[in-house]
Amino acid sequence: MPSDPLTDAAAMALALAQARDALGHGDVPVGAVALVDGRPVAARHNERELIGDPTAHAEILTLRDAAHALGGWRLSAVTLVVTLEPCAMCAGALVAARVGRLVFGTFDPRGGACGTLYNLCGDPRLNHELPVTAGVRAEECAALLTSFFAGKRAPSPAPDPAGRGRSD
Repeated sequence: MPSDPLTDAAAMALALAQARDALGHGDVPVGAVALVDGRPVAARHNERELIGDPTAHAEILTLRDAAHALGGWRLSAVTLVVTLEPCAMCAGALVAARVGRLVFGTFDPRGGACGTLYNLCGDPRLNHELPVTAGVRAEECAALLTSFFAGKRAPSPAPDPAGRGRSD
């Protein structure tokens, strides 16, 4: 682990590396890192496909590991750095865990709950609010997701009209 505290951009590089690891098992490439005093205490990526768990988002897994590493569920000393704006489930977990700060890369126009569709992290009606820094290395984070989904949507090769299979 580095001796100097990480900047938001350096921490996002670690989260991006985690996100790339998700590609190895077909998960949406989202990665997260939990920092205390600028030093990593936990890092994970999406594992929904890998373990068949709908709650296995990078943020949830990282919060679990951070709580274990720190010995408690109150994570007020933690800065969570994640490549994609958290969804409602993950934003709710950040609030419930009393996370100290959130940093994310790219906005999620279809499910973002930290400023885009909802703003759970800044809702004064809830029992905790946390500061949010958005847009850190946003282009890199967005490009990774765009590439992943473009590959998912790529058309299949056209079938051979003669009914022969491919030999390669």
